[in-house]
Amino acid sequence: MTRRAKDLLCAAAIALLATAAAGGAFAQTPPVTWTPAWTASAAPARFDGTPEAPLGYLNQTVRQDIRLGTAAEAVRLRLSNELGTEPLHVASVFLRLTGGEGSALPVTFSGMTDVILPPGVALLSDPVPVSVPRFGQVSVSVFLPEATRGVVRRSAVRIGDGDAPVTDDLKVQRRQNFISAVFAANDHPPAVVAALGDSITEGATATLGADADWPSVLARRLDAVCPAGFVVVNAGISGNRVVQDGRSPNAMARLDRDVLSLPGLTHVILLEGINDIRHNGDPAQPGRSAEEVIAGYRQIIDRLHLHGIKVIGGTVTPFAGSERFDERSETARQALNRFIRDSGAFDAVIDFDAAVRDPASPAAMSAGTHRDDRLHPNDEGYRRMAEAIDVSIFQPDSQDCGQ
Repeated sequence: MTRRAKDLLCAAAIALLATAAAGGAFAQTPPVTWTPAWTASAAPARFDGTPEAPLGYLNQTVRQDIRLGTAAEAVRLRLSNELGTEPLHVASVFLRLTGGEGSALPVTFSGMTDVILPPGVALLSDPVPVSVPRFGQVSVSVFLPEATRGVVRRSAVRIGDGDAPVTDDLKVQRRQNFISAVFAANDHPPAVVAALGDSITEGATATLGADADWPSVLARRLDAVCPAGFVVVNAGISGNRVVQDGRSPNAMARLDRDVLSLPGLTHVILLEGINDIRHNGDPAQPGRSAEEVIAGYRQIIDRLHLHGIKVIGGTVTPFAGSERFDERSETARQALNRFIRDSGAFDAVIDFDAAVRDPASPAAMSAGTHRDDRLHPNDEGYRRMAEAIDVSIFQPDSQDCGQ
């Protein structure tokens, strides 16, 4: 254990003792900077599975291996039941370095290991003294004794029966979970870049557990030019929209919780709108107009600018050949992309459209870049999207880069 990790653990213990002795009186603790090292936005339970047997958890331990975008001397977890509809009972949480030696460390919440989160509540853990290298991975295991459903966006997890360690031989599944953020204590906190979007940002069709989504690829590119200078966190949710709620609250409604609440935030990349402009399965009921989505863009830009955050617009990717494509939605997509490229409303622009479109058929994605649905990128498509980003828009030369 490093000296700083020991200091953090001692500070947490002193704070708990002082609070208990003084009946809640304020206790001084050494200042520590906590940076988001990984995030997953809150999302309502999807009721995956069949209507008769929706997927949930009961007397099971859920293990999630989480790659941190910045080094840490200690970490804190954030559990979320913010969009849950019933109390969430978490009987225990343990954390360890993935593949590391030694016992897993218990995670406490204001000193408690067994907690119940009412609907609408999130809990921040006490500091866990674990040293994690940049892009290192931690394994977090959550024991759920009662029937419950995940209320954070889907991620790669392993699930074991009962209150027992979850082994590597159990298959990886894409399921909703309960951890909405990991914060890292770092002597040299990086600038924070948040990717705000839908399934294309979430990486719903990237190889599971491979960190192949475009925000993860961008994180490695930024680190190559500015080591330890930036961390990229993912605020994408499958099905998300700018204007109207879908499977999750719209981007304007969730902006405070999922983006503005992040300490150290300097940049936001906005890639949304494709779910707004498509019809809902009935061509007679068209999606939202380009004008409505653009008004939503302007609201998001203005609210972020109030906090001094730079907003980077990503052009909407092609989707000809997908099941809900029509000429109206394509006209709307072109209008959105003209606004993103030409209006000057954004501080910078990333042309994701140009990165993956077919030169011979610009309304469609290029061969080899998409899944069978012709809407979502594959790993190659995500790579091209990340490679299309000019990292100079983040001004890495002015950052305090260093190991």
